[in-house]
This record gives sequence, structure tokens and C-alpha cells, in this order.
Amino acid sequence: MDTVRVVFMGSPQVAVPVLEAVLGLGSGWPVVGVYTAPDRPAGRGREVKSAPVKAFAQTRGLDVLSPARLKAEVEIERFEALGADLVVLAAYGLLLPKPFLEGPRFGAVNVHPSLLPRHRGAAPVAATILAGDPATGASVIVMDEGLDTGPVLARSAPVALDGTERTPGLTARLFALGAGLLAEVLPRYVAGEAPPQRQGEGATLVKRLSKADGDLDWSQPAAVLERQVRAYDPWPGSATTWRGARFEVLDAEVAAAPGLVPGRVTDLDGVVGVGTGEGLLVLRSVRLAGRPAATAAEFVRGHRGFVGATLPS
Repeated sequence: MDTVRVVFMGSPQVAVPVLEAVLGLGSGWPVVGVYTAPDRPAGRGREVKSAPVKAFAQTRGLDVLSPARLKAEVEIERFEALGADLVVLAAYGLLLPKPFLEGPRFGAVNVHPSLLPRHRGAAPVAATILAGDPATGASVIVMDEGLDTGPVLARSAPVALDGTERTPGLTARLFALGAGLLAEVLPRYVAGEAPPQRQGEGATLVKRLSKADGDLDWSQPAAVLERQVRAYDPWPGSATTWRGARFEVLDAEVAAAPGLVPGRVTDLDGVVGVGTGEGLLVLRSVRLAGRPAATAAEFVRGHRGFVGATLPS
């Protein structure tokens, strides 16, 4: 097999196993450049931090590029100078211009954390949890100019979900699964032994999340809101307001309780929850703006008037 010069593109920690999988393909697959998000301030101290993929790539002596955008002519020229035969992308965050997609002889492939065509778009793992899907998986596709619309190289077997998953943990699981899938299919793909296949019917599209998506709508069933709490961890969070301050629900469960007023905070035999359109959303862990996280019992002890309030308020 000829040498395949790879450019890798990814930023968060979940993309590191995918880069490791490429590096594990051996000396015939040199990684000639790694694209990551630019360094950014993070945390309360606003300390400037590098993307995890950048930190990992530097430990391996790889050349790292962190442009804020890719469409500028200088960035296209810099990419073309790398002489890439293949682009591998995992959780990078920027759309690729046509030269990145069509310039390399093997194009660009993407590791995606869903069983495409279900949950195309920016937040597939959150969408999986929010929808209450019984199973999910990972896909490897050849990218085109659409949003996750390219033909499929490989799909994992379905991974059963038990209804307790949260976005960070499930995302890590799926990218690790995708890394193994990628390592298996890439050599066959470049050898012409794994032709990509059309995705098929049943596509769903996931929009990019905003802060407003985390607002808790108490007219919804408790089961939907509990899935939202898990799906929108850590971004955008799931919150309402109490006495004008952001009140975030960090962990919750569902209990049957008919006849409740949606949004009304209730104490049922020591169980603190909020009435919904169907059932009680039991509060397990909460956080009021500017305060540390607390159990519901701790919060009630420290905040008289919370039980009996109607949210948002």
C-alpha cells in the first residue's frame, strides 16, 4: 500500500482516541498536520487553555494548526501545501471548504456519534438521549458539502441504552467505538475494498443548541424533562428561574403523581419535586446561580419558601 498522508481535524478530549487510531495504523500513515480549535480562555480564572487534541498532538511531535476559520485563501493554501491524501475529522466544529473535501485523493472522512442518517448535525448525542432512543452507535462517512449527508463507510452494531446515560459519558463511549471502527475500515477504504454506501432513508437533523434550549417547560411530561436534564449536561444545562435567579436542575428522576400543577414545587412525604404536564420531576441535585450544587433536601433547608413556589418565578 502506498503512503497515505493524513491531516487530522478535531478538538475535544473525545477526539483523542480517533487520532490515536490513525497513529496506530503505522508508518505508512503519517499525520502531516493536526487542526484544532484555537486556544481560548476557560474557567472562572479565564486561563487560556489549549484544546485537548492539541495538547496530545504536541506530545507526539505533530504539527498543529489552529485557525479560527478555514475559508481564507491563506488557510486553503496552507492546507494544500501539506499534500494530504486523506482528511480524518472527529468533533472539529468547523465546516470544511471544498478544497479540504475534494483536494485529497481519498477525500475527507468523519467519525460521527450516531447511526446515520438518524441525528445528523451539531448535537447528535444530546438528541439521542432527548428522544429516548433505545439504542445508538457510531458511523464513519465520506464527507460531502452537506451536513453529515455523505455516504457511509461503516456503522457500528447498535449500542443498547439503559436510560441513565448523560451526554459526556455517552459521547466518550461513541467516539471510542468510532475510533475502532475507523481503524478497521480505513485500510480497506483506501485499498478500494470498502466502497461507501448511500445513507438511505429516515434522516433526522439536529440543530445547534442555544442557551434558551435549556429552559425547562413544566407543561411537558416529567419523563421528557428528565431526559432533557441528562441530554443537556453540561451545555446548555436545564434551568428555570426562582425569585429571578437561574435555578438549574442537575439531576432528577420521574415519579408518578397525578393532579399536580405544572411548575409548582411540591414536597410529597419528604420527596421534593416539581409538577409537570404528566408526573412529578423529583429533584436530586440543583444549583442556584452563584451558589454551589446541592441536594434538593439541602436546598430546601437553606431556602424557605421554595416549596410551594411556582416556577419560573
